[in-house]
Amino acid sequence: MSGSDAERIVELEIRAAEQEKTIEELSGQIAEQWKTIEALRKKLNALTDRFLVLEEQAAPDIPVTKPPHW
Repeated sequence: MSGSDAERIVELEIRAAEQEKTIEELSGQIAEQWKTIEALRKKLNALTDRFLVLEEQAAPDIPVTKPPHW
């Protein structure tokens, strides 16, 4: 194996290590974002339920129901 081949292998190993680190960092960011999305989804559902209750109390003569896709 010549010197240039050894240098190319070292360069490829460095790039592979850097890419592995980047993938791990991105995976961690995705996990954090997923937690945030889930928390926001729960808050949105709770606020939607509260809004429907308040709407029913404000206009008891008009029935308020959730759309069929809920």
